[in-house]
Amino acid sequence: MSKILEVKNLVKKFVKANGDIHTAVNDISFYLEEGEIFSFLGPNGAGKSTTINMITTQLSITSGEILIDGESIVNNPIAARQKIGVVAQHNNLDRGLSAFENLVYHGKYFGMTQSAAESKAHELLRDFGLADWKDDYVKSFSGGMAQRLKIARAIMHEPKLLFLDEPTTGLDPAYRKILWQHVLRLNKENNTTVFLTTHYMEEPERFSDRIAVYNTGEIKAIGTLAELRKLVPSESIIYVTLDKIPLGLEFRLSKFQTIKNVVKKDEKTLTVYPHDSKKALNEILSYLDDSQLKLENIQLSHTTLDDIFIHLTTENKGA
Repeated sequence: MSKILEVKNLVKKFVKANGDIHTAVNDISFYLEEGEIFSFLGPNGAGKSTTINMITTQLSITSGEILIDGESIVNNPIAARQKIGVVAQHNNLDRGLSAFENLVYHGKYFGMTQSAAESKAHELLRDFGLADWKDDYVKSFSGGMAQRLKIARAIMHEPKLLFLDEPTTGLDPAYRKILWQHVLRLNKENNTTVFLTTHYMEEPERFSDRIAVYNTGEIKAIGTLAELRKLVPSESIIYVTLDKIPLGLEFRLSKFQTIKNVVKKDEKTLTVYPHDSKKALNEILSYLDDSQLKLENIQLSHTTLDDIFIHLTTENKGA
C-alpha cells in the first residue's frame, strides 16, 4: 500500500503580540496510507487545525516537509490542491453565491463538466436536506446548514485525500449518519483517504484504521485502537465522582495494592486504573465510607478511546 501523505519534521511557529515565539506544531512526523481512515485527536488549541492548514496549503510551513503522492506541496501547491477536499472549521463558503452555485462552481473548478456538476449538486443538496434552499445565498444560512453545505462541497469532486476538521460539529444525528454514509462510500469505492479530527470519540473508535493522539504540538501516540489500548495502565477503569475531591485523595488511593494508578479527570471525578477491578471497587467504597466522603457516582467500565485520550493528554498523572 502506497503513502498518499507524508509529514516529516513539521514545525509551525507564530510570533505573539508581545514578541514571544509560540510553537504550535513541534517537529511532528507521520504518514497516511492510501485508502485508510486516519484520526488526528487532541484537545482544543492543541494545533490540529494548524497542522491541517499547513497540509492543505492554507498556511505556510516554518520548517519540515509535506508530500502528497510523493510530491512536495511547497514546490507544487496547485497539484496538491487538485487531490484534496477540505471541510474546515471556519465558514469558507462563497457568501455571494447560492448553495447550488457553490457546489457547481467547486465541481467545475476540479474538472467536472457542467452537467455532471449540476447532477451531483442536486444529489448532495437533497441528501443533506438543502434542496429547498438551493437558490438561497449562503449568507442567510444557519450554522448547521452552512456545515452541511461545506461537507457537500468537499466531497463534490470525490477527492483522493479528504480532510474533515470536526465535520459533525453542529450536525444532528441524522446528518452525521448521512455524512458517514458518503465518506465510507468514497473510501470503499474510490479508495479515498480520510484525515479526521473530531471530539466525538465514537467516530474514530468505529471507523478509523489508525489514530494519532496529539497534544501541545506533539504526537503522543499513534497506532490502531488495539495498539493504543496497550498504553493505558489497565483494561478496566473505575470512575469515582464525589461532590468534591479532597486534596491528596488520588495519591492515597494510588497506594492501595489493588490499584495501579489514579488520575484526576476533573474537579469532581477520579479515573482509577485497577489491578483487580472488583477488589479495588470494594476497597474504594469502604475507604470513602470510612472517610465520610459524599459519593455521587461510581462506575466500572472497559477502556474506551475516550479513556485512552484522557490518559495520554492529561499532564497530571497523579502523585
